[in-house]
Amino acid sequence: MDQALQALHDAPNTMVMGVLNITEDSFSDGGKWLDPQAAAEHGHALAKAGAQIIDIGAESTRPGAKRVSEQDELNRVLGAVHALADTGVPLSIDTTRASVAEAALEAGASIINDVSGGRLDPQVPHVVAEHDCLYIVQHWRGWLSGSQGATPDADTSVYTGGVMHDVREELLRQVDDVLAAGVRPEQIIIDPGLGFSKPSAAHNFPLLVGLDTLRASGYPVLIGASRKRFLADAGIDPGNMAARDDATAALSAMCAEHGAWAVRVHDVAKSLAAVTMGTMWRTYANA
Repeated sequence: MDQALQALHDAPNTMVMGVLNITEDSFSDGGKWLDPQAAAEHGHALAKAGAQIIDIGAESTRPGAKRVSEQDELNRVLGAVHALADTGVPLSIDTTRASVAEAALEAGASIINDVSGGRLDPQVPHVVAEHDCLYIVQHWRGWLSGSQGATPDADTSVYTGGVMHDVREELLRQVDDVLAAGVRPEQIIIDPGLGFSKPSAAHNFPLLVGLDTLRASGYPVLIGASRKRFLADAGIDPGNMAARDDATAALSAMCAEHGAWAVRVHDVAKSLAAVTMGTMWRTYANA
């Protein structure tokens, strides 16, 4: 693997991944960056704020979201990849489509962030295997099927063995499948998928508390808690995004203390400061 990519995979300290949603209906900022110029400006702002990775997504994955057309996703993603090439920041592509993954990698992206973990489009792992890139394999049972009833993901959020046990086992089975497709172990990052098939605080905090257990798999771990609805379940005002960002930053500090590979966030500046403190705590705790 390219040395820069290997260094990114093996980063010793927690990184901050900034979120760029080029969508109509993402739950916290849908439509804000849909215009190509607005997307480019926001991406540059994330880089200026200190994002070490920018994660570009052109299709909302909130419960019940409608799929965008393949061509629309391609146009949005490729426009952003080209617009942000001058930042020098590694670009991650949040997609479940092999065609989008391949086009983005050819255009200069270096990470594929697949929220279905290779389940929605089984060709994604094969595309990754053919490229020098990293692959984020996320746990999620619902994919883009939406939810039934009033509670998001209620139909996919029963964990009979306990959420930590079941998510780890299911996620590692997903990893086995992408390895069988030719993806190399040194390409893989795992993500427990906070908020995906996990609607409440009781579903998500065991995964955060279990970060060390997830890291014991040998794979770096990405945590995406930013602005998720389970924060409201924990007592954060659901309508106050600044409060959600503050809560996210608090979790980012704890994730850095416990050695997460990266935290995926909307407010880069807040989480960058938090990660710096969490990393210092970890450094002195291990001295």
